Amino acid sequence: MHRTLAFIRHLVDCGWDVSVLTTSVKAYDNWSEQQYDFIPDKVNVIRAYARNVARHFSIKGKYLGAMALPDNWQSWIIGGVIRGLWSVMGKRPSIIVSTYPIASAHMIGYLLHRITGIPWVVDLRDPMAQADYPSDPKRKKWFEWIERKVVKHAKVAIVTTLGTKRFYQDKFPDVAEDFWHVIPNGYDEAMFDDVVPQLSQENGKLVLLHSGLIYPNERDPSDLFAAIAALKQQGKIDAQGFELRLRATGHDDHYRQQLSDLNIEDVVTLAPTVPYKQALQEMLSVDALLLLQAANCNYQIPAKAYEYIRSGKPVLALTPEEGDTGQLLAGAGVAQIAPLDNAEQIETALVQFIDGIRGGNVPHLDEQTLYGYSRQYQAKAMESLLVSSL
Repeated sequence: MHRTLAFIRHLVDCGWDVSVLTTSVKAYDNWSEQQYDFIPDKVNVIRAYARNVARHFSIKGKYLGAMALPDNWQSWIIGGVIRGLWSVMGKRPSIIVSTYPIASAHMIGYLLHRITGIPWVVDLRDPMAQADYPSDPKRKKWFEWIERKVVKHAKVAIVTTLGTKRFYQDKFPDVAEDFWHVIPNGYDEAMFDDVVPQLSQENGKLVLLHSGLIYPNERDPSDLFAAIAALKQQGKIDAQGFELRLRATGHDDHYRQQLSDLNIEDVVTLAPTVPYKQALQEMLSVDALLLLQAANCNYQIPAKAYEYIRSGKPVLALTPEEGDTGQLLAGAGVAQIAPLDNAEQIETALVQFIDGIRGGNVPHLDEQTLYGYSRQYQAKAMESLLVSSL
């Protein structure tokens, strides 16, 4: 959402007339009226009927699998096409852009393009169908079908990393090389404008923060928890001097049991969701930041990585060094990197990381270098690509 929002803000500032086709707020698990303030006044927001099948159409947690293809928001496709056509009839836009990771958005973009003939640009971001993803073979077939429609009918496709570009070039070797464009994620400087750090109230305690969802597969913290338990048993960390704060994991009940079994509930805190700007403020206020990314996401870089770079805090990145995330953070010089799935290496890295922070090891990037990681910088590339696709 924030990637698209930053691009839209730039386009509006440059004189573009932008309409955003999205869903009813009832489709979201969580939403906040405060976030409406992020939307530029000149943007026309079109909301179509949509529901989450797992929440709204299930009986005792069960629902027909066909209702969740290509994703849980399948109900949006009909409503989105109808509302989209109504908007097209009124405004006749010059270009249609659809964006992942909600696959049904690409379905709507494809159908609107086919019906109207308006050029279609696809912001794929990350790989869709991969060797081991999605695990549901029916959903995977839908993803593969969407990818084939993208390469056949879209003007261009945008991805966020060089690894993803290479992935798709290998997958579709007959597609022209200039069809694929890399526009990375980034941090949104506009969101940091009025965010200031809070003075620490921790009385010397070092706080390491992970902000956002922790998926049990792609960001499994089990080995991190084991490393913390070992260090606690060795007396190298304790609740008086160290806290790992997991903010808004989305799976608190799952992790709460793990923490209890390892007897580290006093060292690892599960914290509730907070509004976006408050989350940014917390990033600026803690001592250090944690990033988790498994090897099966080597072609992906979470937007959080760029926000971490912007924060100016040391980063402990538990991710493969050869992955796109590892290379980004290593290139920025802000992170200590260790594999996510090796408790012994995490244990060693965590001790070194804590010692480095207490020894004054804090990264510093000049303004020009930081700007290169911003969404404002990437938005210029996005606009140029849209112009060339008209």
